[in-house]
Amino acid sequence: MTFQGKTVFISGASRGIGLAIACRLAREGANVVLAAKTAEPHPKLPGTIFSAAEQVVAAGGKALPVVCDIRDEQQVRAAVEQGVAAFGGIDVCVNNASAIALTDTLSTDMKRYDLMNQVNARGTFLCSKLTLPHLLKAANPHILNLAPPLDMDSKWFANHVAYTMAKFGMSMCTLGMAAEFRTRGVAVNSLWPLTAIDTAAVRFALGGDAMAAQCRGAEIVADAAHAIVSRPARECTGNFFIDEEVLRVEGVTDFSRYAPSGREGPLQADFFVPDAVFERSPTKLKRGF
Repeated sequence: MTFQGKTVFISGASRGIGLAIACRLAREGANVVLAAKTAEPHPKLPGTIFSAAEQVVAAGGKALPVVCDIRDEQQVRAAVEQGVAAFGGIDVCVNNASAIALTDTLSTDMKRYDLMNQVNARGTFLCSKLTLPHLLKAANPHILNLAPPLDMDSKWFANHVAYTMAKFGMSMCTLGMAAEFRTRGVAVNSLWPLTAIDTAAVRFALGGDAMAAQCRGAEIVADAAHAIVSRPARECTGNFFIDEEVLRVEGVTDFSRYAPSGREGPLQADFFVPDAVFERSPTKLKRGF
């Protein structure tokens, strides 16, 4: 399947995984609506929606950068309307934008709690809600949430309950909307990485270069996302996918190109990966989150 002429709405697409997905789909000619807040360079995080748009065009797609805070309903509505006006519809919605704070209950101020829940859970619901009228008209519509499997083990809550609630809020959107729109042909799935991913946010929040040396590149998530949204929507919905497992089904056996150059030791496993996934994975992983 080619994405030539298809339109993808991606939140948080100015950098990291969102940008990697945008560029991967652009390689097949996709139109990409880049919805993100970063219009001016951030002192600690590289990239803006405009530099992202340049990369999308260089990859072979068309880009519409739109300044959009997904906490604001009117801004999201305007971004969706601009995308439809520019490209004629929306075929895929990728809910990538996320906020993170790995703080325990007593250390979590309510401003940060509200930010995480507004961006992660509410933002995913809102972007899905406002793109759905257009997705329902598309030939092979997909919603893809960058959200973890709903593994309700208390270990994922104990150290950062606010963040876990916010991320699982995205996952519950997958669970509920997949069932709600199954008979109407819109696929709703989640995708989550097996390993930590080298992004600016991970470097900033989890340990800089030392952590990055144990991470895979965002391209593995982008390739898995491409595989998922290429599948027939009526045959692929309600899944909580893990990136490596998606690509193994696609026939990928060599994952070394996604790892840091020269890395021989185990990679850092990501948050929220269920024990059953670890047990069946052939990849050497260091668990500890």
